[in-house]
Amino acid sequence: MELYELTIHELQDKLRTGETSSAEITASVFGRIDAVEKDVHAYITLMRETALAEATRADEAIRKGEIGALTGIPIALKDICCTKGVRTTCGSRILHNFIPPYDATVVEKLRAAGAVLTGKTNMDEFAMGSSTESSFFGATRNPWDLTRIPGGSSGGSSAALAAGECIASLGSDTGGSIRQPAALCGVVGLKPTYGRVSRFGLIAFASSLDQIGPFTKDVEDCAILMNVIAGYDPRESTSVPEEVPDYRQFLGRGIEGWTVGIPKEYFIDGIDPEVEAAVRETIKVVEKAGAKCIEVSLPHTEYCLAVYYIVAPAEACSNLARYDGVKYGFRSEEGRDLMEMYKKSRASGFGAEVKRRIMIGTYALSSGYYDAYYKKASQVRALIKRDFDEAFAKCDVILTPTTPTPAFRIGEKTGDPMQMYLSDIFTISTNLAGIPGISVPCGFTAAGLPIGVQFLAGHFQEGRLIQFASAYEKEAHLEKRRPRCHGI
Repeated sequence: MELYELTIHELQDKLRTGETSSAEITASVFGRIDAVEKDVHAYITLMRETALAEATRADEAIRKGEIGALTGIPIALKDICCTKGVRTTCGSRILHNFIPPYDATVVEKLRAAGAVLTGKTNMDEFAMGSSTESSFFGATRNPWDLTRIPGGSSGGSSAALAAGECIASLGSDTGGSIRQPAALCGVVGLKPTYGRVSRFGLIAFASSLDQIGPFTKDVEDCAILMNVIAGYDPRESTSVPEEVPDYRQFLGRGIEGWTVGIPKEYFIDGIDPEVEAAVRETIKVVEKAGAKCIEVSLPHTEYCLAVYYIVAPAEACSNLARYDGVKYGFRSEEGRDLMEMYKKSRASGFGAEVKRRIMIGTYALSSGYYDAYYKKASQVRALIKRDFDEAFAKCDVILTPTTPTPAFRIGEKTGDPMQMYLSDIFTISTNLAGIPGISVPCGFTAAGLPIGVQFLAGHFQEGRLIQFASAYEKEAHLEKRRPRCHGI
């Protein structure tokens, strides 16, 4: 087995015993990148030289006994997190040449923990998408089948991990953008509680929904990465000063006597039969592990899509107003005066999906429509949160499909935005309610495409999710497969 195929905890064991070095691990990862990146296209910017230098420093620290939580481990970053001196594009032409003067808090924490940063991963433009097809830099392909999408908007982070182009990665989740690509690429993806991980240095899409989280190869690695990135940040106004536990202490615990809620609204017409069968099998596995499954209701689920596509575009149109071609980023040279320069810069700098959502948001916030749309959506959002509060009064965790279908073919839904939006139908409610959710692999289709199952818990109950997911992972005995990165 190659070094790039191993988990964080497996590599840490080898680093401690001197069986390998960070330089060797990093070389293995970049060797894999050289072999498959031309087909997968998971990265926008590679940081090869700095990564190799960081690996050398990590090896020196290990020799001195100075070992951090991630010392010597190659980690990839979604290109939405600011990195000092390294361009951060958000997958957009309008930021194609933007080089931040500072690191995002999560980047600072990774560096402090000794991580080796491999590069910035591809994404849907400004995180607006479910397939990583709207990137200005081209689409990312699913390593399990290169004719299919990896999910989005963090498709580059999930594809890089699945393909062995990093050992773990970070993404952001506004309506499912960690969990959905994790499911479609066969990896673990966690969206923390809103406020658990600092958003300082995260380029905003929808500020009341965005959250940074990890992609990992197993649940133990997820706990390791959460230990590094979680915590209060006084620089970030929505960061919550809630005590952060050691998430590794939840690993290996049983779930006997737990009550698991199965929401009837999530098993709907149109769900792929193979996805439903895999999730139904997951229910049997957790029952075998000693949990009790009961039906719960989340009655406002049918409004989630409508609420999300008012709230998120409304916040997006406000956040994206700063990109005017003046201070930084792309500027059109065709404008004859200031106003024309604004218009041409934004018209040329933003892609079709971003412009679509800016227009939706502007309409929803416009005079005469604010009460009918944004205000009403905010009121229904409160009802969606209340549904979860009432459900969690009856159960410890909720179990649902992560996605309604396996990965679809590239280009299949780009001409029908509504069908694309439906890809996130099982994940957006979690962001609206601000609760944590994790997607873990639960099987494969007959065609060999990964399927994910989603576990949800109450606010700041990431430890509960890790315990439940770890117990499921142990009990399920899923077949270990790795993508071959072929199919074009």
